[in-house]
Amino acid sequence: MEEPAHERPELRSSSPTYPQKKGMNGMTKFFSLAAVFLALISSSGGAEKTVVRFTSGAAVELSSTALEPGGILLVKWGPATGVKKMVVRFGETAYESRIEQGKTQAFALVGLDLALEPGPHDLRMTVFLQDGRIEEMKHTLVLKDREFAVRNLRVKQEFVTPPPEVRERIRRESDLLQMVYSVSREHWLGEASFDWPHQGKNAGNFGERRVYNGIPRSSHSGLDIAAAHGSPVCASNSGRVVLARDLYFSGNTVILDHGLGVFTIYCHFSRLLVHRGQTVKRGDILALAGSTGRSTGPHLHWGVRIRGSRVDPEALLGLNLPE
Repeated sequence: MEEPAHERPELRSSSPTYPQKKGMNGMTKFFSLAAVFLALISSSGGAEKTVVRFTSGAAVELSSTALEPGGILLVKWGPATGVKKMVVRFGETAYESRIEQGKTQAFALVGLDLALEPGPHDLRMTVFLQDGRIEEMKHTLVLKDREFAVRNLRVKQEFVTPPPEVRERIRRESDLLQMVYSVSREHWLGEASFDWPHQGKNAGNFGERRVYNGIPRSSHSGLDIAAAHGSPVCASNSGRVVLARDLYFSGNTVILDHGLGVFTIYCHFSRLLVHRGQTVKRGDILALAGSTGRSTGPHLHWGVRIRGSRVDPEALLGLNLPE
């Protein structure tokens, strides 16, 4: 499918000066927001990169294949003398990262939810130093506008207006999903890149505004991939199975936790082949494709959530993550 042309994303950095603040132990902590430099470079694979450097020497690389609703921002930093950790804040969400033993880089994936408004959004980065100092920087991301198509679908009426006897089940499953997405491993379980979970044709319908039987419903938060009934579907990256069960709307469903708040979701299976708590590697078979739940025919629904943000799975495929 031909990809639309993308404009170069606009990124701005600001460096105001903050007053000194007293910590709880009475020691003075210095809040420095001065960046030594800001450079925009092009990367391979179509991603745009921005590199910023704190006065402590910590260099942070920001990259994204598309700064738009449903996109993903990769924040990556390498070892710097005296740096303990870094915290990135976008909106109300904080992403903490440390360099793990045996690793040379740390990173965080920031989700740009499909409902975000285009325009400027602040990204705040905080570096915590061994000597107690704290350096902060505010970086402005300018999100492009993104249009989502509207699609009319015909499904069984029970999936549009659920009968009273299943409403309690739907409520319990909603609570269960909230709990599943609220807990993620603090360290990265995945490998350096994500793969397609199935080689079928991608419908390219992330964010589609769905109208079921003439009634508008929520936006489509994943991609539909053509998959013959019974064909195997694989893990797009290594992780841990945190859910493998039948759900009212999504049918037989598998959710993988890849760590750092990143989850991939696979729906509508005819048969599940993994169980909750199981560790899987990229390419392992999770289940067999089907048409369970609210579905118009055999296919795979593939979704991604990053700390609650609904993002386009294709945005993951264009990112090169640290080994």
